[in-house]
Amino acid sequence: MAILQEAELWVGVGLLLFFGLLVFLKVPNAAAKALDAKGIKIQASLDEAQRLRDEATALLASIKARHAAAEIQAAQMIKEAEIEARRLEVEAKAKLEDQIVRRTAMADRRIAIAEAQAAQDVKAAAADLAAELAGQVLTQRIKGAKSDPLIDRAVKDLATRLQ
Repeated sequence: MAILQEAELWVGVGLLLFFGLLVFLKVPNAAAKALDAKGIKIQASLDEAQRLRDEATALLASIKARHAAAEIQAAQMIKEAEIEARRLEVEAKAKLEDQIVRRTAMADRRIAIAEAQAAQDVKAAAADLAAELAGQVLTQRIKGAKSDPLIDRAVKDLATRLQ
């Protein structure tokens, strides 16, 4: 019975009883169930994380595609705007040149009209001056003589011409 006096024996017996009690109370099954439940939660979290990652990747690809399409559209819009600007520039130059030609022609016509009017005014002034001078000359001739030889001759010629 000396074997019953050894402490190691009783530690071993206590350990066996403890493990036996754990098995009898189904503690390992409960622990396995708890670990399984925790594993299922972790797996669900990993699956959710993978799904979110896939969604984020798809969204990123979609955004990149839209960005690329927007860049292409912006480049096309810039190209079209440059073409439109060149067209408008050419059109504006043509309109300006046409307007310059029309205004030059109008100015030339006004100058010609002004020149013609000035020439008419000079001729009218010259005719008025000549008539006034002729009147003065005739008045002086008539004052000096009772009859003007030119007028007398014109009257005689008039009588022969009328017949």
